[in-house]
Amino acid sequence: MPMVMVAQRVLHACLAAVSLAGAAAVVPPAAAQDYGQGAASERRQKGQNLPVREIERRVIPRMPGAQYLGFDYDPATDIYTLKFLRNGSVIWVDVDGRSGQILRRTGN
Repeated sequence: MPMVMVAQRVLHACLAAVSLAGAAAVVPPAAAQDYGQGAASERRQKGQNLPVREIERRVIPRMPGAQYLGFDYDPATDIYTLKFLRNGSVIWVDVDGRSGQILRRTGN
């Protein structure tokens, strides 16, 4: 088999593998955010979690000079991750959804 045909087959196989891997890994961010917010709202309505506005009220003042970007919620752990931007660096603050206690902070 000519070398050009072998190279073309290898290229096609690589492109197919990359496109399949990429399609499996893509999760629309809006869908993930909606699920997290919906789960957080459901837990709050059941009295299991603090409202996100209460968590924001407690945490945002502790981040002077940082711009608040929003939050994500992980229903598996009941952890809110509040995201901030300060001097070009992203800061993540993990907060227990039940108690409102700051669990950890990463970034500058």
